[in-house]
Amino acid sequence: MPNSEFSDDQVLNCWHKNAHEWTKVVDNAAIPSRRLVTDAAIVSTIIAHQPENILDIGCGEGWLSRKFAEQGIRVCGIDGVKDLVDIASARAGANESYRHLQYEEICAEELEQKFQLMVCNFSLIGKDSVEQLFSNARELLLPGGHFIIQTLHPHQACGDQPYRDGWRPGSWEGIEGDFDEAAPWYFRTLESWIQLFHDNGFAIERISEPKADILSPPSSLIICAKIMQ
Repeated sequence: MPNSEFSDDQVLNCWHKNAHEWTKVVDNAAIPSRRLVTDAAIVSTIIAHQPENILDIGCGEGWLSRKFAEQGIRVCGIDGVKDLVDIASARAGANESYRHLQYEEICAEELEQKFQLMVCNFSLIGKDSVEQLFSNARELLLPGGHFIIQTLHPHQACGDQPYRDGWRPGSWEGIEGDFDEAAPWYFRTLESWIQLFHDNGFAIERISEPKADILSPPSSLIICAKIMQ
């Protein structure tokens, strides 16, 4: 059953403990679903919008930001885990900048700039912090700006538990590494994700379900949304 004892603070604490081990996993392309499906899926989705600048929220060690910076796109990466921000900053090129901010702190006044596209790639894990980020999202984007997320597919990630919003324990199952405790995560149904966009002034343009092949279940869920006029 969903566990109400988990919290956004616990999510951050767990990721602080696992930052360096996670970086090794990403550097070694050690997660098959990412290597085979989801990394390419989010990159191609963003490239299709041809942005000149991108806000990468939950950037981690910066792999996605670097991917676009290498193509001449200006990228600002933000993460709530300082060790990950330090790693990303140490690897940064000319078109990249990184900041250590909690999701609740991300606002137009703090960043002093706006973006054509904002992306969250498997980085919307918490509850209150995510909802606060969505409430600030419009002011972070230029008129006509896009907000794109990639997350676990609710129908695949639900498992045997009831299909309803709620906290769930995390797991490193299927990922090799010397990890500490896994962060909990807040499960949202597909309807809840769509409602979260609509409630904060975004219109859904496209929903996609990347797969390894036509017979495989979805590896993830990608939602592309645009500021409502």
